Amino acid sequence: MKIYTKKGDKGKTQLFGGTKVSKDNNRLECYGTIDELNAYIGHIYDQDIDIYSKKIMLKVQNTLFDLGSNVAFDQKNENTHIPFLDEEDVREIEKGIDKIEEKLSPLTNFILPSGHPITSTCHIARTVCRRAERKLVALMGKEKVEEINIKYLNRLSDFLFVLGRYILVINGKEEVKWQKKT
Repeated sequence: MKIYTKKGDKGKTQLFGGTKVSKDNNRLECYGTIDELNAYIGHIYDQDIDIYSKKIMLKVQNTLFDLGSNVAFDQKNENTHIPFLDEEDVREIEKGIDKIEEKLSPLTNFILPSGHPITSTCHIARTVCRRAERKLVALMGKEKVEEINIKYLNRLSDFLFVLGRYILVINGKEEVKWQKKT
């Protein structure tokens, strides 16, 4: 099978289900941002991080693939099998947050998204996650979107924030506190 099909050469593509749309379609914007997020998650996974975090990152990557296929689905054919997210996906992320937060001191200041290269990547992924969430909310205003998808992205961005803090701790680095202009 060739990787190029030439079907999108005129700025159109096909949603999962067959509907042809412009490549600037809201659904494409949304699942394209989810794909971008997944690439950053993969980059974090590929770093020298602990086994527990790697395990979560791999699970997140698979869940984001499920989420992307859900968003890419045109909802025309009810017989099409699409993997949907559920509350268990959200609970898994929450468990990860809780487990990591046990190892962190309480947050008393705003912190900058820096301090270690992996931490910075976590924060880049977090901001892409927030953008994906905003695009999904915008899509929800026009088309059917499962609320669980928004909930998952919201929780995932929280997870990426605490993971960034945790990376600093395990690498013996200090958080970079925001120095508010006086």
